[in-house]
Amino acid sequence: MILILSLKHQLYAQCTTLGQTPATAFPVCGTSVFNQTTVPICSTNSLYVPGCTGNSNALYANKNPFWYKFTCYESGSLGFVITPNDPTDDYDWQLYDITGLDPNEVFTNANIIVTGNWAGNPGPTGTKFDGVGYIQCASAYNGTESRFARMPNIIQGHTYLLLVSHFTDSQSGYSLSFGGGTAVITDSTLPKLSTVSVSCDNKQLFVKLNKKMKCKSLVSDGSDFTVTAPGINVIAATGINCNNAFDMDSLVLTLSAPLPPGDWDLVIKNGSDTNTLLDNCDRNINPGDLLSFKIKPIQPTPMDSISPVACAPQTLQLVFSKAIKCASVSPDGSDFQVTGPYPVSIGSVSMDCQNGGSPIIEINLTAPVYRAGTYTISLKKGVDGNTLEDICGQYTGEGSSVSFTVKDTVNADFNYNIKYGCKIDTVQFFHPGGNGINNWQWHLDYAGPSNNQQPIAYFKVFGNKTITLKVSNGFCSDSVSRTIALDNELKALFETNNIICPEDSAIFKNTSIGKNVNYTWDFGNGFTSNQKDPVAQKYPLTGIETVYQVRLIAKDPYCSDTLIQPVKVLSSCFIAVPNAFTPNNDGLNDYLYPLNAFKAMNMKFRVYNRSGLLLYSSEKYDQKWDGTYKGEPQDAAIYVWTLEYTHADTGKRFFLKGSTMLIR
Repeated sequence: MILILSLKHQLYAQCTTLGQTPATAFPVCGTSVFNQTTVPICSTNSLYVPGCTGNSNALYANKNPFWYKFTCYESGSLGFVITPNDPTDDYDWQLYDITGLDPNEVFTNANIIVTGNWAGNPGPTGTKFDGVGYIQCASAYNGTESRFARMPNIIQGHTYLLLVSHFTDSQSGYSLSFGGGTAVITDSTLPKLSTVSVSCDNKQLFVKLNKKMKCKSLVSDGSDFTVTAPGINVIAATGINCNNAFDMDSLVLTLSAPLPPGDWDLVIKNGSDTNTLLDNCDRNINPGDLLSFKIKPIQPTPMDSISPVACAPQTLQLVFSKAIKCASVSPDGSDFQVTGPYPVSIGSVSMDCQNGGSPIIEINLTAPVYRAGTYTISLKKGVDGNTLEDICGQYTGEGSSVSFTVKDTVNADFNYNIKYGCKIDTVQFFHPGGNGINNWQWHLDYAGPSNNQQPIAYFKVFGNKTITLKVSNGFCSDSVSRTIALDNELKALFETNNIICPEDSAIFKNTSIGKNVNYTWDFGNGFTSNQKDPVAQKYPLTGIETVYQVRLIAKDPYCSDTLIQPVKVLSSCFIAVPNAFTPNNDGLNDYLYPLNAFKAMNMKFRVYNRSGLLLYSSEKYDQKWDGTYKGEPQDAAIYVWTLEYTHADTGKRFFLKGSTMLIR
């Protein structure tokens, strides 16, 4: 079955009837009822249907289609009904949001599908307030599937395409009517003439309309229009793009003779079809609506204007009132010369020559114009022997010119001076100005912005600071970013072994921060030093635990800083476990632990009761047993302990065992 359907789809003719492709869709007015009396049989593309594509019993395609295009002018719900002329015919449909897209993206873009209905049973279909909230897939004829989808909400300003696909291979046709929803798809703008321009030979008028209007409302004999010039009539009218669309917004009127110089009116009237031009809602332009225009004696196109130039321009853009023939412009730029206070050379010119001419000529200079002044672009005969010829065959006179002004380029580079302090650094910034600079935009790291030419910033935190400056003279601008190093932070820091055994040496490691720093040490033992990293210090044997205060003063050319740390010299470093302790929280002998175990490496200390139950275990010399087990105080009794460790100085491994009395 799939093969048969595929072959059948391939045998369909290409869709060539107006309205059967997305690009030629019928324009919709909300009040319109479309009556398609016949549906040509054709198909071109397979379609993606959300939730349905891949169904082995269905082939989704734009089969025997007609397309309808509309814009939403007020957001709301969209209602419509498709009614077959033959009640046994099966019609399907799908709605797309093509806002800003090529209409043919309906065949490739799965993200623009709004809703649809592909039910297999015949009869009317469309949208209703209580329709199904999903896309009904194709199905067998059984009369049970809903042929109506829930009304979708459409969005103001968006453009939509509605596909009506005739699954049944007949040409009996259908009617399509819009209504029942709250969205507005009727353009409230009344139709009018917008602009008119004249051909070079004054025998044609090019008319622009204010909106899309029906091609079929324009009479080809021009009877919809008159001109006020005596003896001259409109003899033909052609809508632009009417060969492949239903509507137009531009048309060309042909006159019986050239219009002479003067002021004239183009007036619209009821043509031989008894109406003027109609918009898609069949509203006509009011008879008598007119456009006034002037016919001037044919003159060469002047050097009209130059687009505003930027800083240091290297391309100059000339703009003309009429298109200039590309063939009359020498590519090397020899039709032009630039004069001014400093030399400027032309390298080439460029134009958009797709239609043989362009109103814009870009002059490419060999180098940017950096220096201030007023410069003039003048026209001369190029290497081709002529100046510029417009599309009406008129040459712009040699010597025609336009002028432009540039200002000097600017430089944002700056200098600075640092005044170092102990807590705050003060930085003065300097920009020389010049070249008309009148705007400074500084960002001084965390110190914030400034618009002064020479700002001052105060930094309480030392380190690298990012400074940016943008300068402008109202024409040119420049910016620069620099990092300045406030590396004068001074901080006295040192590391030492704060607890030492008698006759051991205290080692001092200077970790101070600063530049060009002098150091003064006082070790508290009667010795001092001015070295950055002093020699190790010994402390006298006193037989009691003694604390010495070690002081380091760090001083640079601007300030100083002091750090004092204690060094505790123990009375003994003999490792032992007390034979009794009293955990009564009186601050004396409240804990059991290895005393003086500062040099015990890889230590393991354990406490057991008489039954051999492990009550406490520690691997750190400063952890202590408080006489409890699982939070419960233990009875006064004798407890066994074991101690294992490696002596840090000798590397010898020790295993000790003993007992201690817990006294309550």
